[in-house]
Amino acid sequence: MAEAIELVMKKQVVQSNFAKEEPWRIFRIMSEFVEGFETLSQVGEAVSIFGSSRIKPIDKYYKLTEKIAYLLAKDGYAIITGGGPGIMEAANKGAKKAGGKSIGLNIQIPQEQKPNRYVTTLIDFHYFFCRKVMFVKYAKAFIILPGGYGTLDELFESLNLIQTRRIGTFPIILVGSDYWKGLVDWLKKTVQAKACISEKDLKIFSIVDEADKVVKIIRTFYGRQA
Repeated sequence: MAEAIELVMKKQVVQSNFAKEEPWRIFRIMSEFVEGFETLSQVGEAVSIFGSSRIKPIDKYYKLTEKIAYLLAKDGYAIITGGGPGIMEAANKGAKKAGGKSIGLNIQIPQEQKPNRYVTTLIDFHYFFCRKVMFVKYAKAFIILPGGYGTLDELFESLNLIQTRRIGTFPIILVGSDYWKGLVDWLKKTVQAKACISEKDLKIFSIVDEADKVVKIIRTFYGRQA
């Protein structure tokens, strides 16, 4: 009997804490959206660049990312990244080197990701979903370089949003054909073969290996001249 009473009391405490904490969580979510909207609405046209935080500066993709961001910044685009190391750092570095807007949407995670030193405009997020809205809402294109689960998450969410017409079509560019080949082959030979996606769905994204081709795809899509 005593154990039953103790369990009931613990349950009541948990419910009480939930009732007190959840409304305040909504205010925190609102504050992240408000700060993000207020800051990013001022940056103009932007491109979001994604990739692994584990890529080192000596890696070819780090150098390629830096060049892509440099060219896009010179073309008038602000560069938005997750604000951390690796590919994100390379993109912010290229943007800053070009004198462009270098934006980092940092996420608070147990590993304590620290913003890279090339970010000139920083926004901190506690919630992944708030951060992801900002990547999509203010981007004219997504540039996807080699990465892990986080990068794949951003890639497939953007593909799904376009496929289901929840957002308008914009360029999604995978950089590094050698890295992405296995995934694309699987999509074609397994997913499309099972009719889980259509041939049209495979045309939502492009695959390139050179920085200038990234710029060309975006220019062509928006009808801009060099």
